Amino acid sequence: MHLTAEAVHDRAQSVLPEISLATVYNTLNELVAMGEVLEVKASNGAKRYDPNAHLPHQHLVCTGCGETWDVLQDGRAVPSLPVTDRRGFHITGVEVVFRGLCSRCQPAS
Repeated sequence: MHLTAEAVHDRAQSVLPEISLATVYNTLNELVAMGEVLEVKASNGAKRYDPNAHLPHQHLVCTGCGETWDVLQDGRAVPSLPVTDRRGFHITGVEVVFRGLCSRCQPAS
């Protein structure tokens, strides 16, 4: 599940009623910096947080509601960048995000 900071805050408050939204944001930012959580940007600008940081996968994001799902690799090659196009970069990762409308956000036909 890929929650927004606000959703994490709501869940945390059920256990720790005094927890602030700022504490949740600060903690999520630390977890992202440590590589324990991934930050996925939804199309509406909201950030969602993915606890599967150590599992190679891509994301499927609804451009309507922002809901985000993991897409596990199926053995196909991950996109790569030829050495001639790297401009001297040492590549450390690749992010692939598929965007579209989920079944709930698609207009009725």
